Parts: sequence; structure tokens; C-alpha cells
Amino acid sequence: MVPGYLLVQYFRRKNYLETGRGLCFPLVKTCVFGNEPKATDEVPLAPRPEPTETSPTWQALKLLFCAAGLQVSYLTWGVLQERVMTRSYGATATSPGERFSDSQFLVLMNRVLALIVAGLYCILCKQPRHGAPMYRYSFASLSNVLSSWCQYEALKFVSFPTQVLAKASKVIPVMLMGKLVSRRSYEHWEYLTAGLISIGVSMFLLSSGPEPHSSPATTLSGLILLSGYIAFDSFTSNWQDALFAYKMSSVQMMFGVNLFSCLFTVGSLLEQGALLEGIRFMGRYGEFAAHTLLLSICSACGQLFIFYTIGQFGAAVFTIIMTLRQAFAILLSCLLYGHTVTVVGGLGVAVVFAALLLRVYARGRLKQRGKKAVPVESSVQKV
Repeated sequence: MVPGYLLVQYFRRKNYLETGRGLCFPLVKTCVFGNEPKATDEVPLAPRPEPTETSPTWQALKLLFCAAGLQVSYLTWGVLQERVMTRSYGATATSPGERFSDSQFLVLMNRVLALIVAGLYCILCKQPRHGAPMYRYSFASLSNVLSSWCQYEALKFVSFPTQVLAKASKVIPVMLMGKLVSRRSYEHWEYLTAGLISIGVSMFLLSSGPEPHSSPATTLSGLILLSGYIAFDSFTSNWQDALFAYKMSSVQMMFGVNLFSCLFTVGSLLEQGALLEGIRFMGRYGEFAAHTLLLSICSACGQLFIFYTIGQFGAAVFTIIMTLRQAFAILLSCLLYGHTVTVVGGLGVAVVFAALLLRVYARGRLKQRGKKAVPVESSVQKV
């Protein structure tokens, strides 16, 4: 990224947008300057139009479709993720088989298919004119690749239920960071739900039996990787929110981020000489190739379901669906791979997800109160 950063600074200092000419001018303009100014510099974007009124039955069917699509995509993705990273391929009575250990190759497979899906969607469906400089996607892309790598690598050291519970408790470091850095203040119910999440996570981690391959060293490595995942994932979402200041759709964002993700992972794999080894492993074990393809399909379809669900029902409903998905993922992983969860550990999981649902409910109530307050103010002004 250092040469890219130096090039961007060079073109900006030289005012290339005014003086540049030649065959490379359109490419440099798209990558460094973009095609149009920020939307915030012109006219503020209109709020998202409310969905047209439809029958309750049709709305319920659409909600069921979104919930089923998200559950199937990400539950299958989670089960396959644990299978690929923790089990051997080609095992027989006389041979222990071979494990696949290169997380970057799996990240590449996921990103390639997501790039193809987003590209086809942009071609087939009309999109707003793209105006963001392409190099800005590289920051979110790099953090996205690193968060995915940490997520895959963590499965070598901690169990899948522990990883899911760590993801569910991201609200705690987010609140701490907001308190320390932004000097933000929080409501009483936010402190209550954060405390309940802490209690639930502690109950689960202290009561669950140790994994057969775990040790203090591997547990520490797993916690470090989970911390890296949370940090990189938080940066990715915040940077993408900033990019939406430009006129773009969610699918255009998906295409831009996955484009740079493919470039980063291919470059890294080629530098390490691991790309051909991953392809050879796929050739040796057809089951692994099928798992990788299905993993990529679930990842790409899951992203599309996320965009559709948020567009139709809002972020609160989406959060509830994904919270339930995490609970189902823990249960499914325990059933398929034999993770031991005691009664106290199961109660801790229940406390965590009850706190998350309470948090979503409280936010929804606050938003409804804010909406109800607007007509009152406007009527007073009219009088």
C-alpha cells in the first residue's frame, strides 16, 4: 500500500486532474479523484423512501424469506468454516489425512465469488453514477481481509461457540472506545445490557470444559486473534459508513471492497508461494473443493440478503435475525462437533442473547419516541 499512497499524494500535489492528459488520465481520475464530488458537498441526500404499503401477509412472507435466507446462508457458512479449519481431509484407517491451514486462500475464494456476484448485479441492475475515488476502498478492504483472516485463524485455537460469543459481545469494546476517545455518554439501559453481556460471557468461558487441543498458550493466541477480528471489523464498518457520503449503492460498495480484497490476497499468496499450493490441495481433495465453493456461495448470498433485509425492514429487524442466528450457530456447532457446554454455560449464552435482544428493543422504543415527537413540534410551529 505504500507505493499506492505515494502515487496518490504525487497526483494530488501535481494537480493532475487539471493538467493530466493521455491514455492513463481516465484511470488515474477514477482511482485517485473519483468522477464527481461528495454528495454532502452538493445537495443532501434524500432520506430512504418508505416501502409502499402492502398486505400484512405479504410483509410476513418477505420477512420469513429474509430470515430463512440469512439463517441458511450463515449457519451453513459457520458449519463449513469450522469443518475446513479443524478437520482433516483424506483420512483413512491407516492415514490421519491432511489439514488445510492457509486462511488467506479461503479468504480469496470468498472474495472472488462475492466480486463476481456484485459485478453481475451492477451490470444487470441500474446503479447510481459512481463517484468515490477507488483507492478509498483499499482501507476497508485491507481491514476486511485481516478481520476474515483473524476469524479463520482463531478457529485453530478456540472453539466455534467461543468465537461466536466473542462476536456477540463486540458492544462492550465499542462502548469503552466511545467513552475514552469520543467522551460519549450512554443511557442506563446500555450499561445494564453491557453488564449482562459481560456476566454471560464470563459464565460461558468459566464453566465450559476445555477443548482437547487447548492450552494456556493456544487460548491466549485465540483471544489475541479474536481481539484483532473485533478491531479490524469495527474499522471496516466505520470506514464503509464514511464512504457512503459518496453517491453509491450497497452493491457498488460490495464490488469495490471485494476488488481490492482479491488484489491484496492474490499478491500476498503469490509472494508466499501459497496460491499454487492451495489450488493443488483442491485438486487432491474434491471434498475440500466442494466445501470451499459452498463456503463462497454462502458468503456472497449472505451479503445480498443483508442488503435486502436492511432495505426492506431496517437495521433493527436485521440485528434481531442475526442475533438469533448466532445462538443457532452455537447450538448447531455443539451438536455437530461435540463441543461441551454445561448448564451454567448454556445459561450464560442465554443471558448474552437476552441482553442483545433487550438492547435492540430499547433502541427501537427510543426511535419510536423520537418519531412521535416530530409532529407535535411541527404543529406547535404552525399554531
